[in-house]
Amino acid sequence: MTANERALRRGSQIALVSVVASGLLSVFNVALGWAGGSTSVIAAGAEFAGDVLASAVVLLGMRLGARPADENHPYGHGRVEILAGLLVGMILSVGGLGICFRSAQKIAEVHPPPAGFTMYPLAAAIVVKSILSSVKFQYGRKIRSASLVADAWNDAVDILSAMAAMGALMLTMYDPARFLAADHYGGFTVGLVVIFSGLRVIRDSSMELMDTMPEQDIIDEMRRIAMRVPNVRGVEKCYARKTGLQYHADLHLEVDPNITVREGHDIATEVRIQIKETMQSIADVLVHVEPDPRMP
Repeated sequence: MTANERALRRGSQIALVSVVASGLLSVFNVALGWAGGSTSVIAAGAEFAGDVLASAVVLLGMRLGARPADENHPYGHGRVEILAGLLVGMILSVGGLGICFRSAQKIAEVHPPPAGFTMYPLAAAIVVKSILSSVKFQYGRKIRSASLVADAWNDAVDILSAMAAMGALMLTMYDPARFLAADHYGGFTVGLVVIFSGLRVIRDSSMELMDTMPEQDIIDEMRRIAMRVPNVRGVEKCYARKTGLQYHADLHLEVDPNITVREGHDIATEVRIQIKETMQSIADVLVHVEPDPRMP
């Protein structure tokens, strides 16, 4: 099993745990929010239900992205994982709109204040989502997983929205006569936060699908490794595009124009081997050999 396949398998396990945790939180929040008459708690539960779908998409993307390269997909299936991140962003945005609409409908309603026990599911959500978000951010950034980082942002937003819902709920319970609608405004705030999070995830995933260059340190590291190989006189160009958890790179080397084709090929092969062995983020390198323009 390759390092890429191991990383995807570990990411799939994290996504599976997230599906189960979000499902339990959703049931817990919706049930107690309904029983206690709290719009913001029900909104949080609805958001967690969307998280189940989002994490399931991440899980599917991880598993499909782990499939090895074949004749029709010589670069592998890694971009399925990026598409999963894009779909998570869309799910968040649509879910946020639904939460906003539902909460706005209830603002003018007159009803008894929410029960005190509706605080418990929100507190549980903050704790669980804090753990999930931390794990996903740490591992997702380590393996450069667009979908897992997107899901981590989703959990981070859940924490903020749960806090907003809790604040609104506390205000309503403190003075129901004056702040009865605060609970509904809390639900509306949850929806807005979810929408903005979804748009951020869509932007980040779209940039990767558009072959946006990676961080400069990755490019600089490839140049440094290439220059350490004997008889490499310069690196004219260095590009990279993400194809899942890793990058495929294009490198233009400058060599002595008087060496043989075989010697140039051997230099290029050694550069490719050194980069792949040194940088786990690089899946493969296409090396093009050019004559050093400074030599006759």
